[in-house]
Amino acid sequence: MKTVRIDLFGALRDVAPGASLTIDTDARTVGELRAQLDAQSGEWPAQARALLSRSALASTSTVLRDGDALPDDGQLALLPPVSGG
Repeated sequence: MKTVRIDLFGALRDVAPGASLTIDTDARTVGELRAQLDAQSGEWPAQARALLSRSALASTSTVLRDGDALPDDGQLALLPPVSGG
């Protein structure tokens, strides 16, 4: 079991106090963690749940793909898509 801290940005900031989540997980990849987040997001506002599948997860230095391993330091950011001009 690993503890992962996920900092939330944009429209996702309001789903947790302090704009971050701390999750204990057995996930090894970003995709596995995303699936766990999806399963646990039932209490999130509908807009935030809809953004989850389209949001990027990033380490402190790079945007990660679903097949990538979780970073060893357990630090992630959840970045919703951006629009505007």
